[in-house]
Amino acid sequence: MQVHQHIPTKPVTWQRSALRWIPTFFGFPLGGLVAEHISGPVDQLPAALVGGAITGIILGTVQSWGTGPSGPPARQWILATGAGLAVGLGVGAAAVNYGTSMGDLVVQGAICGLAVGTGQAIVLRPRIGRLAFAWAPTLSAVWALGWAITTAAGIDVESQYTVFGSSGALVVTAATAILPVILTTHTSRGAS
Repeated sequence: MQVHQHIPTKPVTWQRSALRWIPTFFGFPLGGLVAEHISGPVDQLPAALVGGAITGIILGTVQSWGTGPSGPPARQWILATGAGLAVGLGVGAAAVNYGTSMGDLVVQGAICGLAVGTGQAIVLRPRIGRLAFAWAPTLSAVWALGWAITTAAGIDVESQYTVFGSSGALVVTAATAILPVILTTHTSRGAS
């Protein structure tokens, strides 16, 4: 005879969800570092596509953990983030002719954020409904901001990285911490 013991768990609060998201900031520099070693600088389309995919898969993996139990299926989130960043970086870097001025990187960031946000919004739609449509323009704006902050901080952006640096990543992560809060709130409402 097997005895099942109920082990009480703490309910997931919106505060805990937001705090769990904060360490996902490490996905940006980690993804960028791995991509830099594998695909090199983003100075042509193949490097942008491969580097974007690598960075996106690593970022998506870390973010999938960060969304916690309320998040969308991990595989879908990771694939959406990887494909979104590959396409976004391919289009964005080419659109600015692989330039590294602040203006170029802000445009590139806006395009990358829009592409990543679109992929992620498709995955979010079953969880949060029409609110998912706001995710793509939100990421577009904050990723542009991430590049502006990184460039202003004096990071060697002329090295043509796949993603902004840690200073931009911290701001982007803080600005997007609303996502796990929304997911937790929607999951809580659905369970009641």
